[in-house]
Amino acid sequence: MIVRPNNFLIREATQADLPGILAIFNDAIINTTAIYEYKTYTSTDILNWYQEKVKKAYPVLVYESGNMIAGFASYGQFRVRAAYKYSAEHSVYVHKDFRKQGVARKLLFELFRKAEANNIHTLIAGIDAENTVSIDFHKQLGFEQCGYIKEAAYKFGRWLDLVFMQLILKTPEHPTED
Repeated sequence: MIVRPNNFLIREATQADLPGILAIFNDAIINTTAIYEYKTYTSTDILNWYQEKVKKAYPVLVYESGNMIAGFASYGQFRVRAAYKYSAEHSVYVHKDFRKQGVARKLLFELFRKAEANNIHTLIAGIDAENTVSIDFHKQLGFEQCGYIKEAAYKFGRWLDLVFMQLILKTPEHPTED
């Protein structure tokens, strides 16, 4: 589905969007605890990430404003065992110049629609415990805290705690065990 109100566009990402996505990823790696990673991604890393999402039919949505990628959202496999097939872990990242403008909210609403269309039942977010803005934002969208892991990661010279939040969707209507 394409959304086009007020001079922006939410759409499926293409390979042409990868430099914009890469810039957002790398800014988060360098400057925040939103991604528990030390090294920035390369063009090859982001291409591999994107190709894996496409191969597994996971959505990668971009929020385009003018000619710029203002944010992106995706989800992927939560765990590898078959019984987790109705659960997915999502991520949403916004370019620093577009934060607090509703970009993440619009991206996630579209991602929720994609998840329901793909029979995802539970969307999971892993959020740094000090990121109260993201935690509060997810609560506003109906997510509930469902887990807390102390000292799950080490970055910027300190231990980081990880909060898990989840949103239960209304799908699938008839889950199966195949």
